[in-house]
Amino acid sequence: MLTVALPKGELLKNSIRLLKSVGLDFSAFLDSGNRQLQILDASGKARGIKVRVSDVPVYVEYGQAQLGIVGDDVLREKKPKVARLVDLGFGGCRMSVAVKASSAYKSPLDLPTDCRVASKFVNSARDYFQSLDLPVEIIPLYGSVELGPITGMSEAIVDIVATGKTLKENGLVEIATLYESTAMLIANPLSYRLNKDGMSEWINRLREEVMSEKAGVKG
Repeated sequence: MLTVALPKGELLKNSIRLLKSVGLDFSAFLDSGNRQLQILDASGKARGIKVRVSDVPVYVEYGQAQLGIVGDDVLREKKPKVARLVDLGFGGCRMSVAVKASSAYKSPLDLPTDCRVASKFVNSARDYFQSLDLPVEIIPLYGSVELGPITGMSEAIVDIVATGKTLKENGLVEIATLYESTAMLIANPLSYRLNKDGMSEWINRLREEVMSEKAGVKG
């Protein structure tokens, strides 16, 4: 049976909407009273598992799920061995460098050598500053990263930004964008090659639906 890893949080609702549009109905996950982490699709065609967004590529890479939906930011950070199939077009955000609005830093190159940068996206932050040939100390934080510059722990942060409202409310401002991120459909590479559980049919349906939705938006 096809198993799909669905992300908890902000991507869940749109993920379920998209899957339902091609015949895979996991709407029961949206019921606030439902505490199940694994359910069958309403028609019994597939199984859905609801996991932390950062765990989606892990379940897919190790084959416990053949398909998954996850943000591109997670894929760039974790670099899992999965097949990236379709940009789903929702969950848009960006990975940015931000500093205190009152600081004199207008770009990352203005930051002092060996300064401290706080981030939960440690690999993305390290890769970015290495590409600038700017040595910095990356401080891993997994809570309110915005507190880094506010408390003086760090000169800057690298974090996901959607609307920018949280940064503004905390007196921070973006000075660079590392990349844009949207939700991606991913697959276990071996299952994809072997077309396990007829997954290619579902992938094609999803790809066609996404193309249709994007065409409708443009139109």
